[in-house]
Amino acid sequence: MNPAAEPELTPRRVAAFIFMVFGMFMAILDIQIVSASLAEIQAGLGASSDEISWVQTAYLVAEVIMIPLSGLLGRMMSTRYLFAISAAGFTLSSFLCATSSTINEMILWRAVQGFIGGGMIPSVFAAAFTIFPPNKRNIVSPIIGLVATLAPTVGPTVGGYLSHALSWHWLFLVNVPAGIAVTIGVLTLVDFDEPDWSLFKTFDWLGLVALAGFLGGMEFVLEEGPGNDWFQDEAVAILFIVMVVGGIATFWRSFTRKNPVVDFSAFGDVNFAVGSVFSFTMGIGLYGMVYLYPVYLGQIRGYDSLMIGETVFVSGLAMFVTAPIAGILSSKLDLRLMLLAGFLGFGISSWMLTGLTADWDFHELLWPQVLRGVALMMCMVPINNLALGTLPPQKMKNASGLYNLTRNLGGAVGLAMINQMLTDRQALHAARLSEAVSWSNPEALSQLDMLAANITSRGFDGQTGALKQMVGRVTQQAAVMSFVDVFLVIGGLFAALAFLALTMRPPSSRAGAGGGH
Repeated sequence: MNPAAEPELTPRRVAAFIFMVFGMFMAILDIQIVSASLAEIQAGLGASSDEISWVQTAYLVAEVIMIPLSGLLGRMMSTRYLFAISAAGFTLSSFLCATSSTINEMILWRAVQGFIGGGMIPSVFAAAFTIFPPNKRNIVSPIIGLVATLAPTVGPTVGGYLSHALSWHWLFLVNVPAGIAVTIGVLTLVDFDEPDWSLFKTFDWLGLVALAGFLGGMEFVLEEGPGNDWFQDEAVAILFIVMVVGGIATFWRSFTRKNPVVDFSAFGDVNFAVGSVFSFTMGIGLYGMVYLYPVYLGQIRGYDSLMIGETVFVSGLAMFVTAPIAGILSSKLDLRLMLLAGFLGFGISSWMLTGLTADWDFHELLWPQVLRGVALMMCMVPINNLALGTLPPQKMKNASGLYNLTRNLGGAVGLAMINQMLTDRQALHAARLSEAVSWSNPEALSQLDMLAANITSRGFDGQTGALKQMVGRVTQQAAVMSFVDVFLVIGGLFAALAFLALTMRPPSSRAGAGGGH
């Protein structure tokens, strides 16, 4: 295809793109669909609490390695073959996850699922910005933006329903018919580009090992570090060294080889570089909030996975409604102002949660979730257009991999920081509350007496029971206060970054129409 020519949009290409978007939705959904149902999987496979976290970690580590690698594979194999192999492999590994009888089998197939599935995500972004003419971007960008943000948001809800109504096996089996349809659809319809098998001869295998060590090590350190006291844990310390060595080798080979595994040259484009910073921040907010709500509802409110799913579904609904509006606005407004409004909206939605108490329920959480859903779509559409809209088509596959990688790494860094902060702040608040709730505090003593009298009237040991209840109250209050601290930090981060949006240069023509002109 001549890069200077306007891409031709045919019904066949639109149908092919829809199949690809569906494949991407499955791959992103699968990160979070399992998160609300880990307890059911743990019981089903007889796993320990340390082992079960690997069902998530294995998927994330493997996926984060494939996402940047997909640029080179897409050029070598063509979008058609890369996507079809990814969809078929993802489908098969989903089936194998469902039939796992031990935790080790499950971890292995989750890693395969994450690695192969990771090839689908950047391919959709690259296709959207190469096969659609610039004047159609305000339709396409909201679609991929919606899928990239909606999938992790509704994941816990879908997972909760499936594991409640059927069993945890259906978290994976649900992918099988959809995956087969996507594989056949892509093989039949995709014709955007031709493979270049000659690239296989110069494939940088050492660069691939370095990339796997760098990104895999980083993901492991960020996932496992907060819960294992960071470098006090031998595995975390070793993998940190692997990450540093792998990182140095990855960058060295990228800048010294003619055909590197990952090409970083797209960062030379100012918009792409700043857009990637925004994408990283979006990852912190998107995955951070999707994580925090269920943890609060499970730990403090005692909700099960289905009740959590029903409570957090609201923001997904808000995104769905906002997506077409964001698309229309992106063709009429300055994209930088949309970004400013989106980031400020996200910051305000986090700030609204700083009044959190142990009694907050669906009604109190409703409006912060609605605002977050609207703000995410207002951010996502302009970030996509500003970051990818000014790149030439030949750079699009690599750039798309890097751009999606920044969002995933943002999520990994964000979750590590959030977990560490929750642990540290809870310990601090618990210590301060314990000082206040002392034997010299008359209010605390009267509360204890009331609790003791209540428990004694039921025929139990009042003093012991009252002390236990008081400790429980202090622990719970400390946990709630630590959540408030995290929401305050996330709100401040987004509010501060909102004004960075004004430093980006608008694309040369409407709605990021610069691609390839």
